[in-house]
Amino acid sequence: MTRPSIHQVPDGSRLLALERRARQDGTGLERADLIGSWRLEQVWSRGRQRPALVSAALLRGLAARLQLFPEASEGGLVLINSVCFGGLELRFLGRGRLQGRRPLLMFGFDRVQVRLAGRVLIDRSLSPPAPRRMPFFALIGTARPAASAPVEPPGWLAARGRGGGLALWCLEAPGPEET
Repeated sequence: MTRPSIHQVPDGSRLLALERRARQDGTGLERADLIGSWRLEQVWSRGRQRPALVSAALLRGLAARLQLFPEASEGGLVLINSVCFGGLELRFLGRGRLQGRRPLLMFGFDRVQVRLAGRVLIDRSLSPPAPRRMPFFALIGTARPAASAPVEPPGWLAARGRGGGLALWCLEAPGPEET
């Protein structure tokens, strides 16, 4: 399958076209395509053609980030979803796996942490969601710069969440090499 070009981070209309293609043909994405630290760049509310500018600006201001690491066993992923306010960080930690042809990134968070300047202040377990309420991202596409490419253009990742919103992240840092 041909991956989307990274010559430019896609806008809303391009993402919707990619989503239609992903629904029909799948994305061909694999775990290694998702590994890294992704900074939230843009969001679209369910059923909207235009980005939610205020929400996106707020989330960018809070340094909203999705980090995906390979899980040592079973081919899964470790997820950290976080926001920061100065030196204070709220982190949700959990595990996920790719499922299906598109695929879906099924995940659940089992811990929440509050950290100050990297030091854990609060660390609590979370109850797992009911199986029918598991959160997921329906993956739309991703593109990563080649190792030899300059920093620009950035890599990107796009997905639609369980609630119907669309999110676009830009690659902040590639993850460790998969073993």
